[in-house]
Amino acid sequence: MGKEVCHEDHGFQGMELDEIARKISELGKWREIFSYHRLEINSATHQKFQDHHKSTDSGAPQDKEQGRYPSKILYSLPEPSVTSKWGSFPVSLAMAMGLRKILFGNTVHVFSPDWKKSYFKFHEPSSDLSYALEMGKGGSRAIQMAVQVNILKYLLFTWSEKGRDFCSLRRTSLREQREALSAALADTLWTAGERQKVIICVITSETCFPSTRDFEADGLTEQLQLFEFSEKEDAKKFIYDHLQWFTGEGRHGVILFLYSLLLSRTFERLQRDLDISTSHLLQPNGGNFTCRQAILNLILTGRASPHVFNGYQRGNSEDLLHGILARSEVGFLQWNKDGSKQQELSQVGSRLKTPKFPIWLCSINRTCSILFSDNKLLLSDWKMEHRFGLYFYTGHPSQKEAVCLTIDTHSHHWEEVQQNENCVPERPVEMVIRTKWKEASVEWNGTLPFF
Repeated sequence: MGKEVCHEDHGFQGMELDEIARKISELGKWREIFSYHRLEINSATHQKFQDHHKSTDSGAPQDKEQGRYPSKILYSLPEPSVTSKWGSFPVSLAMAMGLRKILFGNTVHVFSPDWKKSYFKFHEPSSDLSYALEMGKGGSRAIQMAVQVNILKYLLFTWSEKGRDFCSLRRTSLREQREALSAALADTLWTAGERQKVIICVITSETCFPSTRDFEADGLTEQLQLFEFSEKEDAKKFIYDHLQWFTGEGRHGVILFLYSLLLSRTFERLQRDLDISTSHLLQPNGGNFTCRQAILNLILTGRASPHVFNGYQRGNSEDLLHGILARSEVGFLQWNKDGSKQQELSQVGSRLKTPKFPIWLCSINRTCSILFSDNKLLLSDWKMEHRFGLYFYTGHPSQKEAVCLTIDTHSHHWEEVQQNENCVPERPVEMVIRTKWKEASVEWNGTLPFF
């Protein structure tokens, strides 16, 4: 934006709120509200925010090297402008360093171009895939897939008490897309925040602190403005009103959501969630960074558990490893060709295999896809699991509609074929389904099996 709001002592002294609002009304009635909001990060960060708040009140100059702000600094309004009634505060150096450390394990690494390009974009409204996001490339794709699971939960089962079927799902309108994404993001953040607080990050055009020896600017993290909410509906409305931050090309929507997720969870809780097996959330892979299981579990369950088994287990070193502590609303299944006889610690437990809603994020040969049903009773009535349908979505650009699979848990003809021919090819989709329904046969209903 071409106009800036100058925070100088002589500029605003004695001016009434109405006069301030009048002077900046042409910028969308934006009022910068810089106040300390307590983030449960750690005692050191907490103290820095207290010091910053006190020094701002007293007008004393602040130390740049400690991640505080100089007494005279300009803040430009973000593009697009943010509703003025929501209070906000700028990211601190300590918070920015904390984000990098919990993600990369250090403050040196930054997100790749593929990550920065990623945002949330639906397929065309009222099309066969109108309920589904278009998936990007690289490590951010897993986050988009995990968010898609929560979008399906909202559209199928929480949009209305009656629920929806697959046919109506394929007629999802633009308004419904916006509503579903806003609800899915807000609900995910609210759950991660222990249903107490949500932090939502947006990007301003100004740098909140200078680079240091330990933190080099990346054009994103140091420009964050944070909005705090103590009610989920307020957070949902804010996201809906400013959805372009997450759906606009070039606005780093997936990273903004990830930052919001981590700050809503808080660094203290994240450290308690993790264990000796996982110190940070992203791992290097072929020149890029991919998501560890803890990030997927955080989106699916609200807790960054590093493992998928139920509860706690002892590892090889006798250290306590952290799994899933409660039955999840949405599920997770996995199968890898090189690990069909998986070790006990990598086996998915019942709390993810049998979620409250019949929607599963699947990791098949370490690539994410989704299985789901529109029958809410599928996992609550055992009679429903004799013969039923599942829809399969890969997010691959070549897929124009979800594949309808029929699952039969009483017919075992695939075992007979295996005994007769002794060389049945492993179809990964069928194998991951059998991690949940052990002896099921899978019919592709005219679709050529793939994946």
